Amino acid sequence: MNSFIIDINADVGEGIGNEASLMPLISSCNIACGGHAGDDSTMETVIGLAKSHGVKIGAHPSFPDKINFGRSVMDMSDVALYETLEEQVCRLIHHLDNANVSLHHVKPHGALYNLAAKDKNIAMVIVELLKRFAFPVYLYVPFKSVIADMAVKHHIPITYEAFADRNYNDDLSLVSRNEPNALIEDPGVMYDHLLRMIKEKKVRTVSGKEVSIEAHTFCVHGDNPKALRLLEGLRDRLMEKKVQIL
Repeated sequence: MNSFIIDINADVGEGIGNEASLMPLISSCNIACGGHAGDDSTMETVIGLAKSHGVKIGAHPSFPDKINFGRSVMDMSDVALYETLEEQVCRLIHHLDNANVSLHHVKPHGALYNLAAKDKNIAMVIVELLKRFAFPVYLYVPFKSVIADMAVKHHIPITYEAFADRNYNDDLSLVSRNEPNALIEDPGVMYDHLLRMIKEKKVRTVSGKEVSIEAHTFCVHGDNPKALRLLEGLRDRLMEKKVQIL
């Protein structure tokens, strides 16, 4: 039987306060850095927790919109968007430097993530941001997305990401959070969903189709009320299928 190595990531520092429980269950995290959530105190706290558990740390920048939690598209110039994303990521890096920890990756949040998957201008702003850093920083991106293609073209290292706790449409976009079936909240359903993506490289969409997908890191949203329940026991179940989380 083939063996697999994957990464499980979670969005953290978003005001939920469950990071101490999440960290032992994940292998990388995406820390909100002031755009949609987060402040200096939460960044310092979450960095300390991640460091103590050996969890890789990423920046989770967003449209600067705490009112809508970064889940609404903002009409911004490319320059203004670049400036706010740079400020957010550098703010996190400041705290990482103080903790003697390196930035592993960047993962855009919410509406920014979804828009960059299909909009060349938005994708290019994020790619230019990654080019700013002299050290290698991975960009977490969805499979077959505009931002993935542009990052590869500009020699930015990427990691394909898929979502363990979200349902997909046939075009590999995520089912809107406005729909009742957007989130996967049953641990057994999530396990089957995740294992299919890992072993078969396919996702079963809400229409029942099986669509090809590729990913190495899989997200469970930290703000999902059932995040802990979904993650608990997942590592053991995956190891039984020769899937390691590293």
